[in-house]
Amino acid sequence: MNTEQTTPAANPFHVGLRNIKTALAATICALIYFCYDRNPTFACIGAVFGMGNDMNGSKLGGGNRLFGTIIGGILGIALFRIYIIFYPEGGRYPLMLLLLFIGVVLLIVISQAVKWPGAIQPGSVMLCIILFNTPVATYIDYSVNRIVDTGFGVIVALVVNYFLPRERLLKWLAPFRKNSKNN
Repeated sequence: MNTEQTTPAANPFHVGLRNIKTALAATICALIYFCYDRNPTFACIGAVFGMGNDMNGSKLGGGNRLFGTIIGGILGIALFRIYIIFYPEGGRYPLMLLLLFIGVVLLIVISQAVKWPGAIQPGSVMLCIILFNTPVATYIDYSVNRIVDTGFGVIVALVVNYFLPRERLLKWLAPFRKNSKNN
Protein backbone atom coordinates (compact mmCIF):
# COMPACT_ATOMS: atom_id res chain seq x y z
CA MET A 1 0.00 0.00 0.00
CA ASN A 2 1.35 3.40 -0.97
CA THR A 3 1.39 5.72 2.05
CA GLU A 4 3.08 8.73 0.42
CA GLN A 5 1.18 11.99 0.53
CA THR A 6 0.09 13.38 -2.78
CA THR A 7 1.56 16.80 -3.51
CA PRO A 8 -0.69 19.41 -5.14
CA ALA A 9 1.40 19.26 -8.34
CA ALA A 10 0.81 15.51 -8.59
CA ASN A 11 -2.93 15.89 -8.05
CA PRO A 12 -4.51 16.60 -11.45
CA PHE A 13 -7.58 18.11 -9.74
CA HIS A 14 -5.70 20.62 -7.58
CA VAL A 15 -7.13 24.14 -7.60
CA GLY A 16 -4.34 26.50 -6.67
CA LEU A 17 -4.01 30.21 -6.22
CA ARG A 18 -3.14 30.84 -9.87
CA ASN A 19 -6.31 29.00 -10.91
CA ILE A 20 -8.39 31.23 -8.65
CA LYS A 21 -6.69 34.43 -9.84
CA THR A 22 -7.09 33.41 -13.49
CA ALA A 23 -10.79 32.73 -13.01
CA LEU A 24 -11.19 35.99 -11.09
CA ALA A 25 -9.47 38.04 -13.82
CA ALA A 26 -11.60 36.47 -16.57
CA THR A 27 -14.77 36.95 -14.54
CA ILE A 28 -13.96 40.62 -13.87
CA CYS A 29 -13.48 41.13 -17.62
CA ALA A 30 -16.79 39.44 -18.42
CA LEU A 31 -18.64 41.42 -15.74
CA ILE A 32 -17.32 44.75 -16.99
CA TYR A 33 -18.02 43.88 -20.62
CA PHE A 34 -21.56 42.73 -19.79
CA CYS A 35 -22.17 46.16 -18.21
CA TYR A 36 -21.35 47.73 -21.58
CA ASP A 37 -23.21 45.09 -23.62
CA ARG A 38 -19.97 43.97 -25.31
CA ASN A 39 -18.74 40.48 -26.06
CA PRO A 40 -16.04 39.67 -23.45
CA THR A 41 -14.41 36.76 -25.29
CA PHE A 42 -11.12 38.37 -26.29
CA ALA A 43 -10.80 40.30 -23.03
CA CYS A 44 -11.23 37.02 -21.12
CA ILE A 45 -8.65 35.33 -23.36
CA GLY A 46 -6.26 38.22 -22.68
CA ALA A 47 -6.85 37.79 -18.94
CA VAL A 48 -6.17 34.05 -19.09
CA PHE A 49 -2.98 34.50 -21.11
CA GLY A 50 -1.98 37.41 -18.90
CA MET A 51 -2.10 35.48 -15.63
CA GLY A 52 1.27 34.13 -14.59
CA ASN A 53 2.65 32.69 -11.38
CA ASP A 54 3.89 36.16 -10.47
CA MET A 55 4.08 39.64 -11.99
CA ASN A 56 7.01 38.70 -14.23
CA GLY A 57 5.11 35.68 -15.53
CA SER A 58 2.04 37.85 -16.09
CA LYS A 59 4.05 40.46 -17.96
CA LEU A 60 5.60 37.79 -20.17
CA GLY A 61 2.39 35.86 -20.91
CA GLY A 62 0.27 38.98 -21.27
CA GLY A 63 2.96 40.70 -23.29
CA ASN A 64 3.18 37.74 -25.66
CA ARG A 65 -0.57 37.77 -26.17
CA LEU A 66 -0.87 41.54 -26.52
CA PHE A 67 2.16 42.04 -28.76
CA GLY A 68 1.15 39.08 -30.92
CA THR A 69 -2.39 40.42 -31.21
CA ILE A 70 -1.13 43.87 -32.18
CA ILE A 71 1.30 42.59 -34.82
CA GLY A 72 -1.16 39.98 -36.12
CA GLY A 73 -3.89 42.63 -36.22
CA ILE A 74 -1.80 45.18 -38.09
CA LEU A 75 -0.55 42.59 -40.57
CA GLY A 76 -4.06 41.22 -40.92
CA ILE A 77 -5.47 44.66 -41.70
CA ALA A 78 -2.75 45.37 -44.28
CA LEU A 79 -3.00 41.98 -45.97
CA PHE A 80 -6.79 41.94 -45.93
CA ARG A 81 -6.74 45.40 -47.52
CA ILE A 82 -4.58 44.04 -50.33
CA TYR A 83 -6.96 41.10 -50.66
CA ILE A 84 -10.12 43.21 -50.99
CA ILE A 85 -8.50 45.35 -53.68
CA PHE A 86 -8.67 42.23 -55.87
CA TYR A 87 -11.78 40.65 -54.33
CA PRO A 88 -13.93 43.45 -52.86
CA GLU A 89 -16.77 41.05 -52.08
CA GLY A 90 -14.49 38.76 -50.05
CA GLY A 91 -14.75 35.01 -50.34
CA ARG A 92 -12.08 32.32 -50.47
CA TYR A 93 -9.57 32.62 -53.29
CA PRO A 94 -6.00 31.34 -53.75
CA LEU A 95 -4.63 34.85 -53.14
CA MET A 96 -5.69 34.43 -49.50
CA LEU A 97 -3.27 31.49 -49.15
CA LEU A 98 -0.37 33.54 -50.48
CA LEU A 99 -1.22 36.43 -48.15
CA LEU A 100 -1.43 34.06 -45.18
CA PHE A 101 1.98 32.63 -46.03
CA ILE A 102 3.50 36.11 -46.34
CA GLY A 103 1.78 37.25 -43.15
CA VAL A 104 3.04 34.37 -41.02
CA VAL A 105 6.58 34.80 -42.34
CA LEU A 106 6.48 38.55 -41.61
CA LEU A 107 5.01 37.95 -38.16
CA ILE A 108 7.79 35.51 -37.29
CA VAL A 109 10.50 37.84 -38.60
CA ILE A 110 9.08 40.84 -36.71
CA SER A 111 8.67 38.86 -33.48
CA GLN A 112 12.22 37.57 -33.72
CA ALA A 113 13.60 41.01 -34.61
CA VAL A 114 12.13 42.56 -31.48
CA LYS A 115 13.13 39.48 -29.45
CA TRP A 116 9.58 38.50 -28.59
CA PRO A 117 9.16 35.01 -30.08
CA GLY A 118 6.29 34.22 -27.69
CA ALA A 119 4.14 36.57 -29.77
CA ILE A 120 4.26 34.29 -32.82
CA GLN A 121 1.43 31.93 -31.85
CA PRO A 122 -1.12 34.52 -30.67
CA GLY A 123 -0.19 36.79 -33.58
CA SER A 124 -0.75 33.98 -36.05
CA VAL A 125 -4.15 33.26 -34.49
CA MET A 126 -5.13 36.91 -34.88
CA LEU A 127 -3.88 36.96 -38.48
CA CYS A 128 -5.91 33.85 -39.36
CA ILE A 129 -9.05 35.22 -37.70
CA ILE A 130 -8.83 38.43 -39.69
CA LEU A 131 -8.04 36.77 -42.99
CA PHE A 132 -10.54 33.92 -42.80
CA ASN A 133 -13.27 34.98 -40.42
CA THR A 134 -13.86 38.71 -40.70
CA PRO A 135 -16.47 40.36 -42.92
CA VAL A 136 -15.11 42.73 -45.55
CA ALA A 137 -17.08 45.69 -44.20
CA THR A 138 -15.79 45.40 -40.63
CA TYR A 139 -12.24 44.06 -40.79
CA ILE A 140 -10.59 47.24 -39.46
CA ASP A 141 -13.09 47.78 -36.62
CA TYR A 142 -12.94 44.10 -35.77
CA SER A 143 -9.14 44.11 -35.62
CA VAL A 144 -8.90 47.26 -33.53
CA ASN A 145 -11.56 45.99 -31.13
CA ARG A 146 -9.72 42.67 -30.66
CA ILE A 147 -6.48 44.52 -29.88
CA VAL A 148 -8.26 46.75 -27.34
CA ASP A 149 -10.13 43.78 -25.82
CA THR A 150 -6.93 41.76 -25.47
CA GLY A 151 -5.13 44.72 -23.92
CA PHE A 152 -7.96 45.19 -21.43
CA GLY A 153 -7.85 41.53 -20.41
CA VAL A 154 -4.08 41.60 -19.97
CA ILE A 155 -4.36 44.75 -17.83
CA VAL A 156 -7.01 43.12 -15.63
CA ALA A 157 -4.76 40.06 -15.16
CA LEU A 158 -1.83 42.30 -14.22
CA VAL A 159 -3.96 44.24 -11.73
CA VAL A 160 -5.30 41.05 -10.13
CA ASN A 161 -1.80 39.60 -9.91
CA TYR A 162 -0.43 42.87 -8.52
CA PHE A 163 -3.03 43.18 -5.78
CA LEU A 164 -3.20 39.46 -5.02
CA PRO A 165 0.37 38.17 -5.09
CA ARG A 166 0.94 34.63 -3.86
CA GLU A 167 2.56 35.80 -0.63
CA ARG A 168 -0.45 37.96 0.32
CA LEU A 169 -2.94 35.20 -0.53
CA LEU A 170 -1.01 32.61 1.47
CA LYS A 171 -1.02 34.94 4.47
CA TRP A 172 -4.79 35.51 4.14
CA LEU A 173 -5.47 31.79 3.70
CA ALA A 174 -3.20 30.62 6.54
CA PRO A 175 -5.96 30.59 9.21
CA PHE A 176 -8.24 28.53 6.95
CA ARG A 177 -5.49 26.06 6.16
CA LYS A 178 -4.74 25.55 9.87
CA ASN A 179 -8.43 24.92 10.58
CA SER A 180 -8.77 22.44 7.73
CA LYS A 181 -5.73 20.50 8.94
CA ASN A 182 -7.13 20.32 12.48
CA ASN A 183 -10.46 18.88 11.28
